[in-house]
Amino acid sequence: MTPLWTTADAVLATGGTTHGAWAAFGVSIDSRAIEKGDLFVALKDARDGHEFVANALANGAAAAMVSFRPEGVAADAPLLIVSDVLVALENLAVAARKRTSAKVVAITGSVGKTSTKDMLQTVLGKQGLVHAAVKSLNNHWGVPLTLARMPEKTEYALIEIGMNHPGEITPLSRLARPDIAIVTTVAEAHMAAFASVSEIACAKAEIFEGLPVGGTAILNADIPTYDILAQAAARANATIKRFGENPDAEFHLSEVRLSGGTTSVRATINGAPILFKIGAPGRHLASNALAVLAAVEAVGADLAIAALDLANWFPPQGRGQRHWIRLDPIEEALRIELIDDAYNANPASMAAALDVLAASHPINGLGRVFAGRRIAILSDMLELGPNEAENHRVIADHPAVALIDQIHVAGPLMRNLHRALPAEKRGEWHETAQELAKRVHRLFDAGDVVMVKGSKGSKAALVVDAIKKLGQANGT
Repeated sequence: MTPLWTTADAVLATGGTTHGAWAAFGVSIDSRAIEKGDLFVALKDARDGHEFVANALANGAAAAMVSFRPEGVAADAPLLIVSDVLVALENLAVAARKRTSAKVVAITGSVGKTSTKDMLQTVLGKQGLVHAAVKSLNNHWGVPLTLARMPEKTEYALIEIGMNHPGEITPLSRLARPDIAIVTTVAEAHMAAFASVSEIACAKAEIFEGLPVGGTAILNADIPTYDILAQAAARANATIKRFGENPDAEFHLSEVRLSGGTTSVRATINGAPILFKIGAPGRHLASNALAVLAAVEAVGADLAIAALDLANWFPPQGRGQRHWIRLDPIEEALRIELIDDAYNANPASMAAALDVLAASHPINGLGRVFAGRRIAILSDMLELGPNEAENHRVIADHPAVALIDQIHVAGPLMRNLHRALPAEKRGEWHETAQELAKRVHRLFDAGDVVMVKGSKGSKAALVVDAIKKLGQANGT
């Protein structure tokens, strides 16, 4: 097995000093998740990573990258000593990017970054060696960490880039130097740092700063801020590819059908018709899948094979993953369907999640209520700025609400929705998700479809965990 970083390579990349010779086969910033042979990077976050160097080495780390030798660590321990650990990690990222001939795809957007990255990983993984960001490692240390972990022989690299304030994406894009940049959409998110959605679009457009001349910008042609993105891409001398329902889009979405746990898509690509299926429901997924296929074309991979392989993609935990929860240990039919979309939320993703629930299929004749119901459990959407109360209230006006039987909510902001809902749809309101989680055993019946959605900080995942504990959970 070829090392990811040898002593000589790491010293050359970072300008650090080290004791002895070692070889690292991975890079980690979490001493609890160290695998034998990892290079442990002692970053400072809520805690100083130097506190965990001894544990990392004891757990099998090949070496630790530090700015000083921590107390209790032997003088001859395998330490790579640098002046600044984060800067050194960025230098590793630069070296890793420089030594590979991989086609690099960078992805940003207010919604859909991770699902788009995961879809790309699924389809390109059948056609070459793919290296991708783990989960949502997309910030000022997640992007360099992803790059530093990239093997030299990678053929396709997928880098997710997030932001919550202006100027955050530019240095990360220049670090990644993508060949292709995707902006999934621009919507109200992190509004505490922005005065308007247009400002968010300008911040998302920073992803083009790292593109080479002639690189490819893949843009959502359906959003009001498309022109802002297109102008920024043009300034970067990028080739623009559009996706969406706009008739001028090269990757044009013609028809979407949601059926159970899948999405059927009819589209045209550069004028040629195509029909494919995605292994999860969601109109928003259909649009993102076209962005995926645009990236597949841009990296030179096989479009037809990729379109077929989209059926093999399934959402990860917290992002629309589905589970059947058996409520009776003997009667298998007595169960509910759980849609776990609890990882994050903003107005755009909330609307998409409600559309998915509205298209679901409860089962009648199973429980005490007899008629299967569509039930939403929603917790606060965070970081929405001065319009946060109204952004919660207007959920009641979303067309999908007409097809949802009951909506239970948690959090002070969601109280605005609770008050706006029609009486027949108004479920329980609780101050916190923890309080609502204690009530789930009284809220559902066999045959129901239950969707949980909320921002990570409002702890919607606690409700998901409580629902799973009602019975035996099986992923779909």
